[in-house]
Amino acid sequence: MPNTLPAPHVAVAGAGLGGLAAAGALLAAGVTVDVYEQAPALRETGVGMHLGPNSSRILFRWGLEEALRAVAVRPVALEVRAQDGRLLTRRPMGDTWEKEYGAPHLTVLRSDLHALLVSRVPAERIHLGAGLASWALDKNAVRLRFAGGHEAAADVLVGADGVHSVVRRTVVGPDHTVFSGSSALRGVVPAAEVPGLAPDTLYMWVGRQARLLVAPVDAGRRLTYVAVLPDTAPAEESWSATGDREALATAFDGWHEDVTALVRAAGTPGRWVLYDREPLPRWGHDRVTLLGDAAHPMLPHHGQGAGQALEDAVALAHFLDGTPAGLRRYEEFRRPHTTRVQLGSRGGGAQKVRPTGAGPDDGAGSGLDQVVEDVSWVHHYDVEAALAENV
Repeated sequence: MPNTLPAPHVAVAGAGLGGLAAAGALLAAGVTVDVYEQAPALRETGVGMHLGPNSSRILFRWGLEEALRAVAVRPVALEVRAQDGRLLTRRPMGDTWEKEYGAPHLTVLRSDLHALLVSRVPAERIHLGAGLASWALDKNAVRLRFAGGHEAAADVLVGADGVHSVVRRTVVGPDHTVFSGSSALRGVVPAAEVPGLAPDTLYMWVGRQARLLVAPVDAGRRLTYVAVLPDTAPAEESWSATGDREALATAFDGWHEDVTALVRAAGTPGRWVLYDREPLPRWGHDRVTLLGDAAHPMLPHHGQGAGQALEDAVALAHFLDGTPAGLRRYEEFRRPHTTRVQLGSRGGGAQKVRPTGAGPDDGAGSGLDQVVEDVSWVHHYDVEAALAENV
């Protein structure tokens, strides 16, 4: 869209995936950006992640295709199995998905994606050890105060500081979380430790009380796993808490040998207590807005946390003009879509999975009440095409 105003100076709070994606997109649009990160060094916690076609097409357009394909895996299929190993369904991916959606589904280590996004932002634009403590608006700027006492100013503040966002809390008030009743135990194991699993296939094992998702990452050299288990003891929401290895072993005791082999190789897992939130009625005020998990934290069941942050970054760079009106247009454009994804991540619109010949309940404890959701509408979404249509 035409813009005759001087390019604004933007402060981005947070150097995670969303903050770096936003910074890279804004810099490419000719905007001056400073990123403020509370950690003393650039790092990304977490394990592996999914990049649906809606995400990979953005990264490819940013010139990262070759580097991304070098570290990621393009799975050829998704296999859903009962806990005893029986195949419930196998869904082709690979070429089939790339032709259907115009971009591939990739699985990648969070640290690898983080490094690629870091490469798009000059080092001098990233300020470490700068945790945002508070911010305030005055007539000419957004004033930032950091935990160490130093201050900075910018024309626009983008809160990309995650689920415990300082910016979000100031904009919309205290956070209201709802415990989902589940936790995720996560980790990465060498693929060689589980030779029964193909290094180019996604797996989901389903049981009545648990499910296990496994994906190849690191160009097939490692496997990332997520075990979703019932949890009756809510803890603080954290990406980096330590889980209980014994709980992981107990949950999958007696399951198929590939599952138990992975559990033996797993070491101590990370624990992610799964909390839900209602979509926000607004993301910002005046020259302040939110992006990524700070704007729309969601359960992981669609694998869209990073994807929605990437889409946010593209839209923000499109609408940003240094005015509050531009930020409100960004929010109005993004909120309906992210709300649908956020609510959908709770498990609506699911497709039941049953093996051939199974009755209403085959009694095998195979978790046939578990589901594989149809999220093709998410993968088909092209944020740039939607922006072109948004006149």
